[in-house]
Parts: sequence; C-alpha cells; structure tokens
Amino acid sequence: MAKEGQGIQGFESIQAAAGEAARKGPPPVHLWNPPFCGDLDMRISTDGTWHYLKTPIGRPALVKLFASVLKREGDKYFLVTPVEKAGITVDDAPFLAVELKVEDGAGPQPRRLHFRTNVDDWVACGAGHALRFEREPDTGGLKPYLHVRRDLWAKVTRALFYDLVELGEERDVEGVCMFGVASGGEFYPMVRAEEIEEFL
Repeated sequence: MAKEGQGIQGFESIQAAAGEAARKGPPPVHLWNPPFCGDLDMRISTDGTWHYLKTPIGRPALVKLFASVLKREGDKYFLVTPVEKAGITVDDAPFLAVELKVEDGAGPQPRRLHFRTNVDDWVACGAGHALRFEREPDTGGLKPYLHVRRDLWAKVTRALFYDLVELGEERDVEGVCMFGVASGGEFYPMVRAEEIEEFL
C-alpha cells in the first residue's frame, strides 16, 4: 500500500523525472541513490503486466519508461530518479523474454541466443547475461530466467523454454552428464540428462 503522499503525485513525479532522464540516453540508475519516499501501488504480475492502482497500464511507452528506471536492492524493487525512490511489487521477475533469435556461429564463433523482452530490449545470452533454471516449488517443473541487467531478470516464456530444449545438448559438468543449452561460449545446465524427459 502506498504511503501518504505517494499516490498520483508520486506516480506523475517519477514519470516526469524518468522521461527527462531518458531523453539523455539510458538512465544511469545504478549511480542514483536518492532517499526512499514510500511505496507506490504499482505491481508487475507474473505475466509481465504492469498495474497501477490495480489497473493494467495500457500504454507500452509508459511501461518502457518505468522499466528503464527500475532498480533492485536485495529482494525489493524500486522506481528510481535522481531525487526520489519509490517501492513497487514484483510477483516473480520484472520482465518476460518473449522472442528468441538464434545466431549460429560461423567458424570459431560460438552460437549466440538473442532474446527480446516484453519491453523490447534485446539481450544476447552469454557472459554477463546468463540463463538460469529453477524448479517450480509446487509442480517440480522448470522455470528459466535470463539476466537482463544489474540484478534484473526476465522469465523466459513457456514457448521459448521448449525452443531452448530443442537447442539443448548433453555435456559433462564436473563429472555429471547434464542437459542444457549453449550460448556465447557458455553452457547453461538445466537438469541431469536422464531427467530431461520429465519436462517435455
């Protein structure tokens, strides 16, 4: 719940400051450490939809603007400008990876996987932009995530997960035969090779 004074005024203040910062290029959010000014009634649901006052934000440009000033500190998420920091709720990951392009390496160049997020950022998977795979606590299924920037991750959609499985291969990892996917010269294990059939 928003603290007093952090309703529409806080929303509009952050929107204006983020817009001003964006005009100068990608906002250097990692350099900003303004005082905390309360929580906004803003939430990113598991399907990547941004909500304000429990209503979906229907303007993609506005969502992209807020995404550009998103910051994570520990397990908490904030929208940050040079002068204020407001907390928001993120149900799972702040972004979704919704499109995959495979760049097949030529010669010694390794294959690289390029992902587009739901806010139209393209991320090349490899060193600095890892894939990780987590077990669903309820179902035991696999949830893949892609590192986007500065401790912010995108959940990879189910459809793209199956694409990754199609691209997968078996490799020895510290003496264990693992099934995973390679990109940018890195190998990202999903599960033990004998377990992959459980997820198909």
